Amino acid sequence: MMTWIGMGCFVLLLVYLGWGVFYQLIFSMAGLFWKEKELPAVSKMRRIAVLIPAYKEDNVIVGVAEEALQQDYPEEKFQVYVIADSLQAQTLATLAQTGAETIEVSFDKSTKSKALNVALEALPAEAFEIMVILDADNIMSPDFLKRINGEFELGHRVVQGCRAAKNFNTPTAVLDGISEAINNHILCKGHMEFGLSARLAGSGMAFDAKLFRRVMPEIDAIGGFDKALELSLTCQGERIYYAEHATIYDEKVSKPEHFSKQRSRWIAAQFHYARQYFPHALGTLLKTGNIDYFNKAMQMLLPPRLITPGVLVLASLGCWFLGYTTLSIAFGIVLSFNIISFLIAMPAYTWQRPYIDALFRLPLVFLYALRSLVGIGKANKKFIHTPHGESVETTK
Repeated sequence: MMTWIGMGCFVLLLVYLGWGVFYQLIFSMAGLFWKEKELPAVSKMRRIAVLIPAYKEDNVIVGVAEEALQQDYPEEKFQVYVIADSLQAQTLATLAQTGAETIEVSFDKSTKSKALNVALEALPAEAFEIMVILDADNIMSPDFLKRINGEFELGHRVVQGCRAAKNFNTPTAVLDGISEAINNHILCKGHMEFGLSARLAGSGMAFDAKLFRRVMPEIDAIGGFDKALELSLTCQGERIYYAEHATIYDEKVSKPEHFSKQRSRWIAAQFHYARQYFPHALGTLLKTGNIDYFNKAMQMLLPPRLITPGVLVLASLGCWFLGYTTLSIAFGIVLSFNIISFLIAMPAYTWQRPYIDALFRLPLVFLYALRSLVGIGKANKKFIHTPHGESVETTK
């Protein structure tokens, strides 16, 4: 009896992980064929607000604000706003000298969605046509706003820029950067090829100002506010577009313990939104055929990408030792397809130093990814802050 129960558990695990691997493989292959459209000649330079929520980011925010003001875009057509939450008085004084505007906020429990909503209330209603959201560690490529403006010339209302690693100062940061590139390939390029929405990555995002003002008050997320936005927008029939050449440089976590906490927040948000949205998305699909919304909700049910290969290895070995030879081989086959999907999605530079050296640290990263599961219960109850500005070596 126990043998059958054990085998049944392994079969269910195989089906769940196999579904996730198949999903990833399909979109990984599709990403090879997607090409970004040429931007048209622009008829106007739209007014853009660059919003930068900054919670205890005194180490980096002044430099980020100064960089943001150096865009190759008419200076009278954009304004940088730092949403200052728990910044030091000296930092605020220095920010005032940069040319960036400061919106001070304070909450008992801070979240990015709260900060953005307060900022929207403070901004004049008709002052801007596009809202760009950055993280407090982000650096825009000089032509970022120009490219975003070009995307809106095409009629797009929601655009995700291409997030790229800003630093490679530790093996953890290198691997985090590779993970970001894989996400861009699978969740942006692959989905665009099928006519589905790209992901929202939490920063480097641009929204039609009126649309953003209408949607954001509905978002009250502790973690994963970008996922809540994805689901809300696609539910309303809005498509999210990917701008591969509008690059935003994002600081990657340098320490394994920070990596674990960050993944706890992400995984907790993923399964929280799966419970909240999947039944509604399924019903909406059956009633209206909104496959884009359903696909976003289904993504919330996928097994965590970083943990899947390690679990497949352990499951295959476990089945082998228990005498479930066929199941062991099946897990091995799924693992092979999983590796293939990663190899397709990984950028060419992965096979150069320091990237290839960092790949040997994958077993350690897997252990920290497993450790992140322990913190899931707390992650959606309390905001988990990822520190920035710790001896960053830029890749630019």
